[in-house]
Amino acid sequence: MPRQSTTVTVEQTTRKAAMIVALAGNPNAGKTALFNALTGLRAHTANYPGTTVERKIGRARIEGHAVDFVDLPGMYSLRAITPEEKIAHDILTGKNPRVRRPDAVVLIVDADNLERNLFLVSQIRELELPVIVVLNMIDIAERHGIQIDAKKLSHELRCPVIPIIAKTGHGVDKLQAELARWLAGHRPQPLPLVLPPACRSDCGSCSVQNYQARFNWSERIASNCLKAPVVATSRWTEKIDRVLTHPFAGLVAFLSVMLSVFYLIFSIAKYPMDWIESLFSYAGGFIMAYIPAGDFQSLLVDGVIAGLGGVLVFLPQICILFFFLGLLEDSGYLARAAFVMDRLMRRIGLPGTAFVPLLSAHACAIPAIMATRIIKDRRDRLVTILVAPLMSCSARIPVYAMITALLFPNSPAKAALVFTGAYFTGLLAALGMAFIFKKTILRGETKPLVLELPGYKIPGFRNLLLYTFDRAKVFVVQAGTVILVLSLILWALSTYPKSDPPHAVNVMNVEAQALADAGDATGAAVLTRTAADLEAQHALANSVAGRIGHFIEPAVAPLGFDWQIGIGILSSFAAREVMVSTLSIVYGVGDNPDNPVGLYDTLRKATRRHGGAVFTTATSFSLLVFYILAMQCLATQAVTYRETGTWTWPTLQFVYMSVLAYGASLLTYQGLRWLGVA
Repeated sequence: MPRQSTTVTVEQTTRKAAMIVALAGNPNAGKTALFNALTGLRAHTANYPGTTVERKIGRARIEGHAVDFVDLPGMYSLRAITPEEKIAHDILTGKNPRVRRPDAVVLIVDADNLERNLFLVSQIRELELPVIVVLNMIDIAERHGIQIDAKKLSHELRCPVIPIIAKTGHGVDKLQAELARWLAGHRPQPLPLVLPPACRSDCGSCSVQNYQARFNWSERIASNCLKAPVVATSRWTEKIDRVLTHPFAGLVAFLSVMLSVFYLIFSIAKYPMDWIESLFSYAGGFIMAYIPAGDFQSLLVDGVIAGLGGVLVFLPQICILFFFLGLLEDSGYLARAAFVMDRLMRRIGLPGTAFVPLLSAHACAIPAIMATRIIKDRRDRLVTILVAPLMSCSARIPVYAMITALLFPNSPAKAALVFTGAYFTGLLAALGMAFIFKKTILRGETKPLVLELPGYKIPGFRNLLLYTFDRAKVFVVQAGTVILVLSLILWALSTYPKSDPPHAVNVMNVEAQALADAGDATGAAVLTRTAADLEAQHALANSVAGRIGHFIEPAVAPLGFDWQIGIGILSSFAAREVMVSTLSIVYGVGDNPDNPVGLYDTLRKATRRHGGAVFTTATSFSLLVFYILAMQCLATQAVTYRETGTWTWPTLQFVYMSVLAYGASLLTYQGLRWLGVA
């Protein structure tokens, strides 16, 4: 299952524990499923200090004793080749100064691939730590005709061996009982493993002879302890793989699967997203009804509720995406999809596994960046994180719709071409920047895809729900905190300093009261709304954000933008779609910005201070190109920071996308004017 990230030190979660138990094993051996079975929702996702590699720590109580289970990164060997293996090696050997060495190790072994897994067993058994070997997925092994003598294997390995099925919890009670015996003071002293002399060496510098000796030992132990048919692989598995890994049929199958997943994301998520928006709209209305108008009300409605709503509205998409990603990975399909896509993606310097995050970025860059955990190589993952926001997400759609309606109000075909062009522009920009990054700051060839195709499995529904819950919790707690703080800062910038309303507002209010006294309620309401719009425009223009808009106007003028569009660009950092509502305020559309006639007619009639229309063809195309390429999303920046563990990469992401957007927008506006397009 894809790995996860946050920031809590191990000492904070393990200081009071009676025992620390590390869960170790090969990738796809079922560590996460066992971890969930042991800890459930009592788990914390965290980054290892100073890295972006994730760990999970969960506390459980066994016979009244507290036990902290640490889910170590998957590894094939204690020889630290990858960052994940180095972390696991340092923790197990006590070389990590920030993480206490575990008191015991539960070593998860795939019963369907015993011989391969025994290589790691031989290394960990030499660390002089108490070890329990867990034979996971014995149901799959038995289905393939493999029978393992657990007692004989325990005798050979000189440690307890417990068969389990982690995804269903079968056998986990026996593991807990063994740990309870240890907690009660019956912990056995680690017995040295009997290995051939050629196997004994420091695994940081294992020789070829050492590796061969260990493999020979693993083969001998496996042959002594299990009975298996000559061919254990299912013929059905081979037939399915011939299709799913085929260069053409496999690509068609993968695209069909991903299109189905994203269709479900859009179709299913629409309802809870609407419910969330309605809930926050109701909360805002409730506060406005019971709290007097003023700064405190505005802080709650426009700052807190708007900020939280902007975060939680993405939650259904994130939950559905990660549920399906977990489903595809646990079933064994995602490895085959990566194998198929690797042929195409490596031509631009990305691994096949980058295709899933880039595709999901069309829904939202936030879950896409979180989904890059399926990419193992650090450089490949960073490149994918950096370019994912260039894919046209759903938040850009309101801006695209507004601009295409301004450009081609009576030509749906041309509007559709503009929409399609916007999506392809973002895609080409993402692929081009990925190629540039791989040739410059993140130089290096994409790692060849070396993976083991896991067997097909029926995923455990409980584990999928726990995994989805964990991803949702991490997003809300970590990214949500940053987004809320930034939203409050934006609220303050657009609210202060206060300014007195212009004289025209006072006149309109007096006239509105006169109309109301005369019985013309409709006229009074229209005039009152107009006065409120004018006051809002005046307040915004004189706020810090408005003054910044005037200040940056000389910089955005070459793009065809005025200070009001500049305010829209600044305000849309909270969320791109805020651009539409901001323009409706600064151009005085009224309280009904969702009315397309009112909005579009007002924008078409908008004029500059020195005359001339604001939203000309050149300006509209320039604004469209800017929003295709610009960062304009604090939530994405917050998630990039959380996933990379430093502000360096979010800063680079913001700078390069802003420069790219400015340059492309400048070329678009000035080029169209040079061609005589108004």
